[in-house]
Amino acid sequence: MGIENNLAKVLVAALFLAVSFIMPAAAQDNAEDAFTENEIVAAVADFFNITTEAAADVVERVFEDLGQPNGYITGSEGSGAIGVGLRYGEGNLFLKTGETRRVFWQGPSVGFDLGGNASQVFTLVYGINDADYIYRRFPGVEGSAYFIAGIGVNYQRDEQVTLVPMRTGVGFRAGANIGYLAYSRRRHWLPF
Repeated sequence: MGIENNLAKVLVAALFLAVSFIMPAAAQDNAEDAFTENEIVAAVADFFNITTEAAADVVERVFEDLGQPNGYITGSEGSGAIGVGLRYGEGNLFLKTGETRRVFWQGPSVGFDLGGNASQVFTLVYGINDADYIYRRFPGVEGSAYFIAGIGVNYQRDEQVTLVPMRTGVGFRAGANIGYLAYSRRRHWLPF
């Protein structure tokens, strides 16, 4: 029991440290090269097939933290964990400049985490100047609970780009974890 409590405390502390480090680091892009809040709310509502009000509640918080994104990814993924987890997904990157890329992602995680889920994913992209820059690893910390139709949000960051995946789906996954997602041009079955 003591080890589980200590692990949970360490993961919660890591989550707060990571979020406090990531959120101020994202800079707002030039207004003409970025999506407005209304554009993103409409895209999220359409993609998740939810009301505009529900989409606005989620998007408003991210815009308060990070400002306007200059891209987004729409896709789907599956994941599961029993302490150690795996996540696999695929989708399309859309930049405000009109560039698009097909993208796959996969990655491991470790933490106090249990369950599995299949999700639709709408990821806001901040600070990307070249669509090919998406093909790299993005570390992140996630603390979320997946129930039948909840939306979970977390932050991932490398040295210049911040990603904000918003997930909704079916399944049950609860806990906190740390890990990374590697974005690639083609599907990789090994998550490393």
